Formats: sequence, C-alpha cells, structure tokens
Amino acid sequence: MALLSVLLGILQRPTILDVLRELIMFMAPVWIAVILGVLVGWAWKPKWANLGRDLLNCSVSKGAAFSVPPINSVCSSSQIEQDKSTLLTEHDLEHLCKLVEVKDGGPAWIPMMDRSTPTMSYQAWRRDPETGPRQYRSRTVFEDATLELVRDFFWDDAFRLKWDDMLIHASTMEECTATGTMIVHWVRKFPFFCSDREYVIGRRIWESGRSYYCVTKGVPSSSVPRHNKPKRVDLYYSSWCIRKVESRRQAGHLTACEVLLFHYEGMGISWEIAKLGVRQGMWGAVKKIEPGLRDYQKERASGGPLSQCACMARINTKVSTGYLSSLESTICDSLEIENQDISEKSIGKNIPRLLVVGGAFVLACTLDKGLLTKAVIFGVARRFLKIGKRL
Repeated sequence: MALLSVLLGILQRPTILDVLRELIMFMAPVWIAVILGVLVGWAWKPKWANLGRDLLNCSVSKGAAFSVPPINSVCSSSQIEQDKSTLLTEHDLEHLCKLVEVKDGGPAWIPMMDRSTPTMSYQAWRRDPETGPRQYRSRTVFEDATLELVRDFFWDDAFRLKWDDMLIHASTMEECTATGTMIVHWVRKFPFFCSDREYVIGRRIWESGRSYYCVTKGVPSSSVPRHNKPKRVDLYYSSWCIRKVESRRQAGHLTACEVLLFHYEGMGISWEIAKLGVRQGMWGAVKKIEPGLRDYQKERASGGPLSQCACMARINTKVSTGYLSSLESTICDSLEIENQDISEKSIGKNIPRLLVVGGAFVLACTLDKGLLTKAVIFGVARRFLKIGKRL
C-alpha cells in the first residue's frame, strides 16, 4: 500500500515533466541495485550452485585444469588423423577465402575503429549475424615486417605468453609433422567478475603464392576434462590471412605486411557487457601487439632458437593460386543462387505481412473503442509479424 500511495502521489504532479522527474528519481535506486546484483552474481557463486557437478568431478584434482596429455607427433596414431575429416580441412580454407574476399554472404561490415601509430595501422569492423555471437573483422598493417616473421609470431605460444597478458597458460596437445596441424590448450584471463576461459584449439596454415591462410578454431577433445573453472569455450573462431602490401612510408615498395583477422567466440557472458568490454579495451589490447612483434623481431635477428610452435608454423599445406581462383568462382556462383532463393522467399513472405497489417488496420478503424483498443490490436499484429519472421 505504501508503494501504491507513493506512485499515486507522483502521478498527481501538476506537469508531465514533474511526473517524469519523480519517476526517474524513484526508479534510479532500483536499477542501481539490479546492476550491482548482476555484477556480484558474476563475481561470486555459492558452492551449492555447483554441488551436482562437483560430485561428478570429485575424483579429479584441482590441478587437472591445466594438465594435458603429452604431445603426439605421429599422425597415424593421433587424434588429428582419427578426426581429420571434422577438424581442419579444405572447407576451412574455403570459408576463410570467402571472408577475405567479402563474399561469404553475411551481413555488411560496420566500421568500428581506425587508429594508427608510426609503424602500424589498424582498422576494425563488426557485424551481427542472425544467429551466433557478434563477429569482428580487422585489418592490421605492420611496416618493415616479413610475412614469415608475422606468421611465426602469431603461432608462437611460448613467446605470446610474454606479451599477451590475457593468456595465462598455453600447451600443445597434438601435432602433425606432415601437415603442420596442431591442437593446443589455452587458458585466458577474464575480468574479475568472470571466471577464466579455457580453449581447445585446432589450427593449420595454408600457403598460396606469397600469402598465408591461418585457420584456428575450437575443436572437441576428450583429453582435457571439463571443470567449473576455467570455463570451456566451445564456439571459437579466429583466423587470418597474411600478405604483403605497399608501405605507407615508401610508395611502390611492398615492405609492409597486412593481417586480415576474422574473430568470434561464445564467451558465455552477458552480450551487453561483452560489447562494452570490446569497445573500451580493443585499442589497448591491439597496441600491445606491435611492441611484442618488434621484440620478436629483435630476438630472431639475434639468432635465438625457434620454439616448437614456430617450427610447426613453417610446416604448411601449399595450394596453387589457381586453386584459390577456382574457390572464388565457386563462391560467386553459390552466392548468386542464395540471393535468388532469398529474393523468392522475401516475395512470398511480403504477401502475408500485408494481409496481417491491412487486417489489423481495418479492424482498428471498425472498432470505435478508444486508443487502448487500437494499441492492443496493432500490438497483436506486430507479434504475429515477428513470429512469421522467425519462421
């Protein structure tokens, strides 16, 4: 009753502005409490919430989250050979080529960022597909860097631990010395209100002409048991194309290296908070890459030994430029067929939409029951249109 009397008192204010001001002041503490509750809920979870899962995993020690099986470099007996049809194949190369040529049939890319330093430029785009997490595309150009150096740099997990402060654990689970395919185990650090995230990643490199197509994505694995912390991320895709481009400082000289990156993952946190974290932390994270690359450049110039991951980066599958051209022609043909199917479906869907909207309009005009009745009728019509759109 007290709450009702307060609301009635607010609604009796003389002007609409007074009513809105009082409502905002009344609701502000409630929203603050909700936000604080959500943050506290992510940062702390009672033990009873995971009691059933803890009972199932009681036989596993706490340190098992970072334990991985020893490296198996023999393809014929490794998981890579057993599951090669579902891990990393030419279909992954084809998909990456579609993304590089912007011919994958997805939504348009929306610009997010355009920053640069004297020796690096960075551009980023985003898009929201109908299903799945938000996708990101970036173009980074490093001055005075070779393709091979940049290829090894991003593949070298041992050196990545030195410059990537989000990566707290990296180990190789499987590797194939014939194709260069690897399965690696990562643990990444997340903000205080989230638990760390664990990844089992398959990766492989294809070389075509003077370009490298590097595919990394989440793969299934029974070798690493699941735990509450760190939380396993199953949906993960992060792939890039490395190629030479013209330098900004020396026109006509192909002394710069371009990296086209495509990334998305199902992190398992609130999407609004994830978007906020990307907006606030993207440039700060990107700026750390170039100092790491220059340190790597100096270490390689001094004749330092190569890590096992860097050695594996040099084992890649070579494909001809003609093969990639055939992939591009196949992509164009498939897109034309998809666009034709979409246009035919949209024509078929527009007729029922017109019937629903027209019927709602006629019914609202026929019934003279005030604005509330008309609003209800149009609200029901909108709901039917949304259901039809999902179907």
